[in-house]
Amino acid sequence: MPVLLGAVLGYLLGAVPVGLIAGRLTRGIDIREYGSHRTGATNALRTLGTRTAAVVFVLDVAKGVVAVLAARLLVSGDPLVEWGAATAGFAAIVGHNWSVFIRFTGGRGVSTSAGALGAMSPWTLVVIAPIVFAVVWRWRYVSLGSIVGALSAPVVTALLAAVGAASVPAIAYAAASGLLVTVAHGDNIGRLRAGTERKVGHKEAVSGNG
Repeated sequence: MPVLLGAVLGYLLGAVPVGLIAGRLTRGIDIREYGSHRTGATNALRTLGTRTAAVVFVLDVAKGVVAVLAARLLVSGDPLVEWGAATAGFAAIVGHNWSVFIRFTGGRGVSTSAGALGAMSPWTLVVIAPIVFAVVWRWRYVSLGSIVGALSAPVVTALLAAVGAASVPAIAYAAASGLLVTVAHGDNIGRLRAGTERKVGHKEAVSGNG
């Protein structure tokens, strides 16, 4: 029951299409028609500007955090509470990437996965965040930083668990979410290999009224 509740709750929270809503409200556009055709913060930055993208990022992160915390609250006292929380965090990414509210389209799950990771294993986020920022700063590819963070998260979480600073459900979450986020970047990986990936600062031409 905790796992099922976590899955349903997490998916519905993650499925709220923050980026799409922000595009409609601020520019009267569907950001899925531009750039990467995704609803996440990176495409929002290219199409809607820095301020709106920052709001999208914060709210997408919040979806992951709230999913984990809400699952813990709903099934508090149950021995499987952390597994329910981990499931909720993972389901939030699924909801973000394939939202039932927008015909199963969405983002790549980076911000939402980071939020849930911070709630499941905050020390993992503390360790990998500087690595991700360093990669993005050095090579100017958000996608590359996201992939590096996704793949390093389960390794770091496992090491933290070995010293009692993380849980087994947190390791499972980090592994599952890392794989999902990496798979969601399949097209980015192809462009990185071809040398055609968009770098930080790339803007999309968008008319004021869409």
